Amino acid sequence: MATCWGSLLQDEQQLEELARQAVDRALAEGVLLRTLQEPSSSDVVSYAPFTLFPSLVPSALLEQAYAVQMDFNMLVDAVSQNAAFLEQTLSSTIKRDNFTARLFNIYKQVLKEGIAQTVFLGLNRSDYMFQRNADGSPVLKQIEINTISASFGGLASRTPAVHRHVLSVLSKTKEAAKILSNNPSKGLAQGITKAWELYGSANALVLLIAQEKERNIFDQRAIENELLAQNIHVIRRRFEDVSEKGSLDQDRRLFMDGQEVAVVYFRDGYMPSQYSVQNWEARLLLERSCAIKCPDIATQLAGTKKVQQELSRMGVLEMLLPGQPETVARLRATFAGLYSLDMGEEGDQAITEALAAPSQFVLKPQREGGGNNLYGEEMVQALEHLKDSEERASYILMEKIEPEPFGNCLLRPGSPVRVVQCISELGIFGVYVSISACHVPPNPTTTIAILTERERRKLTATEHEMQGKTLVMNKHVGHLLRTKAIEHADGGVAAGVAVLDNPYPV
Repeated sequence: MATCWGSLLQDEQQLEELARQAVDRALAEGVLLRTLQEPSSSDVVSYAPFTLFPSLVPSALLEQAYAVQMDFNMLVDAVSQNAAFLEQTLSSTIKRDNFTARLFNIYKQVLKEGIAQTVFLGLNRSDYMFQRNADGSPVLKQIEINTISASFGGLASRTPAVHRHVLSVLSKTKEAAKILSNNPSKGLAQGITKAWELYGSANALVLLIAQEKERNIFDQRAIENELLAQNIHVIRRRFEDVSEKGSLDQDRRLFMDGQEVAVVYFRDGYMPSQYSVQNWEARLLLERSCAIKCPDIATQLAGTKKVQQELSRMGVLEMLLPGQPETVARLRATFAGLYSLDMGEEGDQAITEALAAPSQFVLKPQREGGGNNLYGEEMVQALEHLKDSEERASYILMEKIEPEPFGNCLLRPGSPVRVVQCISELGIFGVYVSISACHVPPNPTTTIAILTERERRKLTATEHEMQGKTLVMNKHVGHLLRTKAIEHADGGVAAGVAVLDNPYPV
């Protein structure tokens, strides 16, 4: 896609002045991160990296990504409730990937004891790139779906004002008006609020599991503030705090510092480095409780790369979402090529093809957080090492998406203002809440909200009853556009590679 900012990108002096104004507006709007030097303190903060101009996104693909998000919500919920599918899909992975195995062991323990929670909350983000077809036209292709700690909904709510300001400074008021309003933090908080209401205890809290060193705290605070506006109180605690001061009563209600917890919202716990022995014990305690986890451990497993790869097999979507051919078609249209590396002929063939054309593939481990994927020569070396080892089952291969690059300025603290060639990744935030047939609030006498008849009528028959569960909320709640220079193969904003952006629909 050609850029409509072409002439503006030629004037270095104007770009530097615009950048100064943009940074000041970003600071004023709260587009903030804690610093690398003081990640545990808000005494000194800086602006979160962002683009000087909004980046062009085809309106049709933006609309497609929004339209399919509720389908992905339903799919994640269906996968998380299908124990047989999860066990079969991850059977080879858990033999070789210790982190996935530890998560799966907790899942099996909870299943054996009996799942205590009866309300399920999903806050996810499905990420896409725009594949360039042979004729030059762009196509929406999913990169991954994040089912735990899907971040930047808060800061993405604050960046539209920055880009509107930049375009207004340039007297481009019509263009400024095309910047879409976006407030994912409000929508994510609505999901937590609905789950909290269904838990049925007016004095219960939301427990946010946080890292001790959290640069992205303002992103999280945006959701906390939305909840507080609904008189729902949030406490921030680490896994270590849960291990020391968390407890369950005889009904498996969760208490933290003596206060009942309705919802556990994880902004930690998605990488192996975030778990000690003590932290694993804390995670098990949380999973055993009847508090509503976001995500519960099954939903975290549903977001693994191996599950993503298996979902692309013919017939799998039809099995998980029976009688819904239109939904299946919308989902499958976004899938890129995904290939198993399990031992056997299929995995051997995938490795052979990747070694023959390494520029067309990406090697993905079962990891979140960015910066984990292998490309090019690194991928070739890894595959040569792995090809005769069962360890290869802990990875998948994916078709490499090749978007069309474009020019923009990536503004970072301490970096010069310069135009670079970029590519973007679009994320759509989704929220769903479902209740099991046996749902009874822990404190029925203090239940403050139930599914109303009006809400029941608003749900389609497909959404309403699914695997013995009722889906009481299913919606998309906003978007996130991240942009990075083309020399960086992998990594997001938190990893220090991508920057925040806004889509300019064309």
